[in-house]
Amino acid sequence: MPSRPPSLRARSLALLRKFLDSQIRLSYLVERRLSSDLTTDGYSDFAARIVPAYLKPAQVVYDIGGGKRPFVSAALKAALGLTIVGVDISGSELERAPPGIYDRTICADVSHLRGDADADLLICLAVLEHVRDVPGAFGAIASCLKPGGRALIFVPSRNAPFARFNLLVPERVKRRVLYGVFPQSRNHQGFPSYYDRCTPREFAMLARGAGLHVECEKLYLTDNCSR
Repeated sequence: MPSRPPSLRARSLALLRKFLDSQIRLSYLVERRLSSDLTTDGYSDFAARIVPAYLKPAQVVYDIGGGKRPFVSAALKAALGLTIVGVDISGSELERAPPGIYDRTICADVSHLRGDADADLLICLAVLEHVRDVPGAFGAIASCLKPGGRALIFVPSRNAPFARFNLLVPERVKRRVLYGVFPQSRNHQGFPSYYDRCTPREFAMLARGAGLHVECEKLYLTDNCSR
């Protein structure tokens, strides 16, 4: 029995994926001609270089939004003797984390969280763009930190072209395209994005308003939050 030809939707998604792949290849070719200051991927640099520089033995580390994919691996946790507190809005996400990775879990919207002021380090990687009340989230972050504790926060800017596009396209449409072109993203992408106050200037203001001191700020021209 002859196989059924691909549907119009399937053909359209295949063409879109082909187009996107070609643009990715073109982008890599252009990047090779630019300096590293212009091409450093923010998400990767934050995860691979910045956060590890602040991880120290015996710290209490809050992982905001880590869910089933905590930032710190079991091997690194054991090597440094860390205490990891997992915070996520979804209890099911926290339950799917590797066994034993979290010493304590908190199922809560980060903007409503009130911490115990016991964190040496707080990691918040590509989470706040998905929060409706970012000012509330900064107050929550401050409440988690002990005196001298540090918060490491990475977020895509609201001013980025992809963020503007994200805000314009209906959520239903975005998910259909995302899951159709990149089906592997279904398990870890597709969360609604609001980009509330997500600009460098507003983040600095919110941090000061929450009683935090901005020790260091690193801006990037690119970030790939799909990784």
